Amino acid sequence: MRMFQKKVRKLPVARLITAVLVLTACGYRFAERGNLPGDTRTVFVSIFVNRTLETGIEHIFTNDLIFEFTRHGQAVVRPEKADAVLEGVIQSMRLETVSYRGELTALERRIVATLSLRLRGRDGDILWSLPAASEEETYGVMEEKAATDYNKRRAIQAISERLAENIYRQMTGEF
Repeated sequence: MRMFQKKVRKLPVARLITAVLVLTACGYRFAERGNLPGDTRTVFVSIFVNRTLETGIEHIFTNDLIFEFTRHGQAVVRPEKADAVLEGVIQSMRLETVSYRGELTALERRIVATLSLRLRGRDGDILWSLPAASEEETYGVMEEKAATDYNKRRAIQAISERLAENIYRQMTGEF
């Protein structure tokens, strides 16, 4: 019985060693985090200014960008401890009808979000800016308004996630 237990314990260790050897032999490396502009090591992401009629989206966009920074190992801190502050403005949230059911009833709509960003150093100098970042997403229009609103919110969430990823890549030079 003891001999069987020893073999079971050694098996995961052997697999781990094999996996490490295979991964290092093929040139695989974990992605390094990108560098923020200037000497920025820590950043504070302020809540975006919302210039649209869509309530609450400033929190969605801000939180997704914070998540993107932390996902890549960047330190997001309080403003007094930050080397730089990232400010964002949601400039517009435009709706377009993509297809119709009949002559007047929308079947699909597209939502296009545009925002601008600035990264300011402690001295107030602009270290990086993006005057117009935009993304779009199409969603289905349902007979029930609640279902259409749900689809629209999911589309906004998808836009926010893609924008956060693109903004982070542009800011850090990770293309």
